[in-house]
Amino acid sequence: MDLIEFLARNRDEFLTLFAQHLLLVGISTGIAILVGVPLGVLLTRREGLRPAVLGLANVFQTIPSLALFGFLIPIPFVGGVGARTAIVALVLYALLPIIRNTYAGIQGIDPAVREAGRGMGMTDRQLLFMVEIPLSFGVILAGIRVATVIGVGVATIAAAIGAGGLGVFIFRGVAMVNNTLILAGAVPAALMALTADFLLGRLERRFVPPHGGLAQLRAV
Repeated sequence: MDLIEFLARNRDEFLTLFAQHLLLVGISTGIAILVGVPLGVLLTRREGLRPAVLGLANVFQTIPSLALFGFLIPIPFVGGVGARTAIVALVLYALLPIIRNTYAGIQGIDPAVREAGRGMGMTDRQLLFMVEIPLSFGVILAGIRVATVIGVGVATIAAAIGAGGLGVFIFRGVAMVNNTLILAGAVPAALMALTADFLLGRLERRFVPPHGGLAQLRAV
């Protein structure tokens, strides 16, 4: 049985697992954005926190996914077997690129742009939301793009702890030594990652600021 025939015969299960995979990635990336972007902004205001925050995020990034799932499962209110533990792990994996790119994007803004904003009477809050975030949005999106692609890959392994997703086909195929089953999970997951990378890359390029940000400031 070839891949197309298998997917046609198992369409309902495939669509269910595909939707589960999308939800795992979407929910975890959304939470990581809500946590990571404010942390990245905080690091631009509190430089002393940068080594500790980025170091901790880097530790989570380097732990193998199955090991991280294993560490999280025994933790009360967070762990257990299923989607909740998978989402927590995916959030931890997604934090580093989002925090790092938010920090780098804001720090990379020309100091003259900030001085011009202050010269126009902007408060720190206005400067952040009207100048710094818009000018660094392309760099922040690049971090979100990396986090999303990582999430698609790690979510595949989350099937090992009962979180569902396309990894169900892969692990089932490995257990049954069935290449078609393995491909039924691997090919859609790869296409999902490539599509997310392409779409977010296109969006990222739309937010590259002109002339180092001075044009953006004049429009404020």
